[in-house]
Parts: sequence; C-alpha cells; structure tokens
Amino acid sequence: MSSFPTANRRRTPRFVAGSLATLASVVFTMFPGCRSTPPVPKPVTPAIATAAEPDPAPAATLTMEARVEAAREVAEVGDYEEALRIFQSLLSENPTLTPAFIGIGDIHLAQGNYDEAEPAFARAVRLEPANFDAQFGHGRVLQLLLRFAEAVKAYHRALAIRPYSVDTNVNIATAYLQLEEPDLAVPFAEKAVELDPDNGAARINLGAAYERVGRYGDAIRQYEVAMELMEPSPPLLLNLINAYVSEKRFQEAVNAAEILLQVEPSANAHERMAFAFFRLGQYEDSKNAYRRAVETDPKHWPSWNGIGVNALNRWLASGREDRDAKFEARDAFRNSLRIKSDQPKVVALLSKYYAG
Repeated sequence: MSSFPTANRRRTPRFVAGSLATLASVVFTMFPGCRSTPPVPKPVTPAIATAAEPDPAPAATLTMEARVEAAREVAEVGDYEEALRIFQSLLSENPTLTPAFIGIGDIHLAQGNYDEAEPAFARAVRLEPANFDAQFGHGRVLQLLLRFAEAVKAYHRALAIRPYSVDTNVNIATAYLQLEEPDLAVPFAEKAVELDPDNGAARINLGAAYERVGRYGDAIRQYEVAMELMEPSPPLLLNLINAYVSEKRFQEAVNAAEILLQVEPSANAHERMAFAFFRLGQYEDSKNAYRRAVETDPKHWPSWNGIGVNALNRWLASGREDRDAKFEARDAFRNSLRIKSDQPKVVALLSKYYAG
C-alpha cells in the first residue's frame, strides 16, 4: 500500500486479499488495491433555494453509502451470498451505483469466478472511468483471465488516477513480463520499489524484471534484499539460484539450493544443485544430486539429461574404456526422450555416440 496520503482512504477489504497469489511462473505476487470511498456526486443547487424545503438527496446518499459499507463488512467475514444480495438490492434501486458493481466484482474475484467478476468491473469502469478501484479491479481480473494487453491498459488508466499506487506498479510490471516485454516492465517495477522499499514482493518483481533483461547482478541484489524482508519462498529461491548460475556464482547457487531443499524438497531443487556442482567440477556430487532428483520425480527429464552428461563425461575421460558409464549415459538420455521427445540436442548426442 502506498505511503502517500490519499483522501478518504479506507481499509483494504480482507475478502479480496491474496486473490492473485498464484500468478506465478514469472515469480510475481499481486496485491489487492487500496479501497477508497467513491466520489459522491454533488446535488444540483436549485435556481431558487428555500429553507422550507431542504434537499433530501444528501440523506438518501448517506443511507446508500451505509448499505454499501454494510455489504463490504458482510463480505469481509465470508458471507458472500448475503453481501451479493445487498449489492443486488442496491442496484435494483440505483442501476448506476458504481461501488455496488465494484463490490460484486471483488466477491467474484475472491471466489475465483473471474468470468463473472470481469463484467462487473467493466460496468463500473464504464459508469465511472475516473474511479481507481474500478480500473485497478478490472486490470486484476483481466490479468487473471490471461488478457494481459487489456490488463496493461486498465493499469495505465489506474495509474493516471493514482500514480503512487505500489500495487498497480507491481501488477503492470508483472503483466508486461507475461507479455514477454521485460524492458517495459523494468520502470514500473523500479517505481514500486522506490515507493515502498520494504515491500519484499515488489523486490522480487523487480528482480524478475532485471533477470529477464539480462541484468543478473542487479536481480541478485533485489532477491537478496527480498530474502531479508520476508520468509524465503521456493519461487524466490529458485529465481535467486538461476541468477547466481547466470552470473557463474556456482558455490552461492549450491548454498541457495541447500536452503531451498530445507524449505521445500523437490526435483527442481536437486537439479539446480546438481547443475551448480557440475559447473564447479564436483562431478560425484553432481551425479548424486541428479539421482536424488529422479528419485523424487522419475519424470524429471532435465535430471535424466544431467545423469547422462555426467556418465558420458566419465566414459570419454576413461578413453572410452568405461563401458558401464557409456551405457548409463545412453539409458539416461533415452529415459529423458521418453518423457520429452522434442530434444534435438539429446537426439544429436545419441546419434553421435551410439549410432550403429
């Protein structure tokens, strides 16, 4: 949440928190936006004002606002059905009530009903284009629907309203990464960290952007700061390991893989450790780590390739005398191809050393 003051700031409803936590193969965390009270239109001043007949519009408006707030509070405790009933009742009285459409969109978003959330946010955007919550919510749901280009446009509109929103800068950077446009992601990811330096997720996002543009040293610095700000997660550790490998800092990659194996043992963790050991010239350790990877997941084809490369190296180093190593490599490569057939380099190795 931005540290910049905003008029009429409200707390973020708990029922939308964490709704984007699984977007992730680029290793990015999304956040719900800060809820702010939508602007209430000022009543039109009559041409001739009379004290005997006060304008009833403010009282009616306050009553409707209170009902919107009641629906939000009901949703916060998880009673989505009742909250939706209240919002729909409000819309039956006022079909252009933007906060009701936003509330409905938030509930469907929290429930994972993205196809139902999108039209609610889209309606809110059409009713009130200058409403930050409407634009940001629309961006979130479009991103979850994998409509990344549209999500970017929505986030740009949200930033035009609230340029200092950390969450919007994080999310638009992530969307650009998902569009394979890391150069465009970098300035928004940098802005998010500038606005909130202690935001670990923003640091991870910036690290991912730097990594995608080849700035591995900068990526490592962001991942390492994130490690200090938050509990190390498997995606963060995997990103850090890959960045270390790209910078040829193989011992640090091994150390990070050891932490990853403590946090969440997996074939990927063993494989990353094995690769780093191989690049350090510690071939026995590499072989053993690759073996642990395929014991963990027999279909982990990169590790079968690692076993094959280690065995092939032993065979060649023996002057092609170690026949056990030769056929261990052949069998490992064949296992890999059974799992993933489209591997031209592996096919080429088999053709070169095992043809005939």
